[in-house]
Amino acid sequence: MKYTVDKKEQYVVFTPQEEKLDSSLSPKLKSELLTVHAEGYENLILDMSHVKYADSSGLSALLVGNREFNREGGIFVIVAPQEHVLKLIKISMLDKVFTIVDTLEEAAEAVFMHTIKTAGAEEEED
Repeated sequence: MKYTVDKKEQYVVFTPQEEKLDSSLSPKLKSELLTVHAEGYENLILDMSHVKYADSSGLSALLVGNREFNREGGIFVIVAPQEHVLKLIKISMLDKVFTIVDTLEEAAEAVFMHTIKTAGAEEEED
């Protein structure tokens, strides 16, 4: 699986450089997402702009990433899903589960807002 990883201070931008996210690639995607999380990053932005097709195993990989990054208070943001992928997400009603935005700028803002909200919730607990 070809991809790029851009590590920022607050988040990682993971960009699959593949047109299809199917059963042949989704195990590798799951593995890479878990590796990024294990490296200590709490927030991940998944740039889906190159992915034109996904199947149920591709969605499964996205759900694994979403669960891992949300488990400890982080955020998993999907950016720029192509029309077919977005339709599949909506048909599966996962648009209510995932944070989906159109641009990397919006994704960075979502991470920033999530961090502020999470920090505020922690202060209230103290």
